[in-house]
Amino acid sequence: MNTVRYVYGLSSALLVGGAAISLMTGIPAGAQVAQNDDQVMNRVVPVEGAPASFADLTEQLQPAVVNIATRQRVQVNSNPFAGTPFAELFNRRRGSQPQTREAQSLGSGFIISADGFVVTNNHVVSPPNTNATLEEITVTMPDGTEYEAELVGADAASDLAVLKINADRTFPFVTFGDSSATRVGDWVVAIGNPFGLGGTVTSGIVSAIQRTTGQGGAYDRYIQTDASINRGNSGGPLFDMRGNVIGINNAIFSPSGGSVGIGFAIPAETAAPIVRQLMAGEEIERGFLGVGLQPMDDDLADSLGLPRNRGELVQSVQDDSAAAEAGLRPGDIITEINNKEVTSDQTVSIIVGNLDPGTRIPITVLREGETLDLTATLGKRPSEEELMRSQQVFDPDAETPMDPDASDGNIEEKLGLQVITLTPQIRNSLGVDEDTAGLVIAAVDPNSDAGRKGLRRGDIILSANYETVDTIEALNAQIAAAEDAGRDAVLLRIKRRGQPARFLPVRLR
Repeated sequence: MNTVRYVYGLSSALLVGGAAISLMTGIPAGAQVAQNDDQVMNRVVPVEGAPASFADLTEQLQPAVVNIATRQRVQVNSNPFAGTPFAELFNRRRGSQPQTREAQSLGSGFIISADGFVVTNNHVVSPPNTNATLEEITVTMPDGTEYEAELVGADAASDLAVLKINADRTFPFVTFGDSSATRVGDWVVAIGNPFGLGGTVTSGIVSAIQRTTGQGGAYDRYIQTDASINRGNSGGPLFDMRGNVIGINNAIFSPSGGSVGIGFAIPAETAAPIVRQLMAGEEIERGFLGVGLQPMDDDLADSLGLPRNRGELVQSVQDDSAAAEAGLRPGDIITEINNKEVTSDQTVSIIVGNLDPGTRIPITVLREGETLDLTATLGKRPSEEELMRSQQVFDPDAETPMDPDASDGNIEEKLGLQVITLTPQIRNSLGVDEDTAGLVIAAVDPNSDAGRKGLRRGDIILSANYETVDTIEALNAQIAAAEDAGRDAVLLRIKRRGQPARFLPVRLR
């Protein structure tokens, strides 16, 4: 699968299966071949200044850099009437079943232990298509030897993944260095698999450190380099002149899709702790404030009479979040958080995302010209999938068919409905007040009793059998209660935009 996220202006491009980016992590020095705990190869340290050659360094490091190939199974809907009322009829008459096709991705990685743990990008091994299932990972050594590998752990937020090679042998490995000591102008070497050309070595310098791309998030801070990286370099290492991994190649700025000398690598100081947790099988937990923010651009700063590069505007506050409990409001300007000034290079997301849930932090805000000091106890950051769902705008008029992978199978089976939680974003989309509690209908089976009685996407189920249902579990409980009582229908109370709520019996099937 060729997945490339190109960067225009302040953005980043992921390079997989032809597109390559390397994320680096820092640990001690040069490539090591561990034959036992005490024996390692000597490190090559070139003279200071411009090296006469990278050959000795490359010879030691290259054995630990691998190519990573994945095989995925993608489900394809072969029904020509998919998304229409005729889809189910076609399936019944033709016996049509979803078909699958095979997809592949290609990237780079590096071995970090003698027993075969490998670091790469999450986007190299995790299918970018939600209908895809990862079936096989193959790691190829520089000498062409292939091994099967298993996914030990992955973290979408940082775009890191750890694999384990299935082989009873010792492997050459490299270690993370201290990327915080990296300086602009330092020489670096990238090794990877651009365009499937294994074992490609490029060199350059560090162009910038702590570079933000404008993408936002806790990890929007990279080492920028002009070492040539392209598609297929994803997950490969960025080395310093002592053989330490100081970054993992991850993205490029490119109007054309090829290298133009602006590449981005995840710093080792960011990656190394996450890699250690993934190797140990630990869940990656991050702090979460629960606010929607806007950077302080020129227009916003001028309208408020504030410096451009200081603070972020709170656009929204999530219900029951750490921000709501701390008293943050839309319109507040967060100028300091956890005793750190908020700037374009040190955003709220970066500061909060690198703290643990439960951490109490001071927050300084400007509200209507006054400075206020608040305190928040951070919550746990939801998964990337949960965040994407919560941030999506709900269009009640969209033509949305039943999704076989969505909602709760029991509700779909019994009522012919797919429902989702009523979030603040969906409330805004539907124009209902914040006190409204219930479940939103996302899709309706037209052949169900609910479909025949006119229920549609965007309707809100307020109650079932006179009991409030604001969770999927609550609705399932009322379905079960009706069945236990021998009833063939559930009495729903439905709210539709612009209309008063009404009761509607829906037959179970």
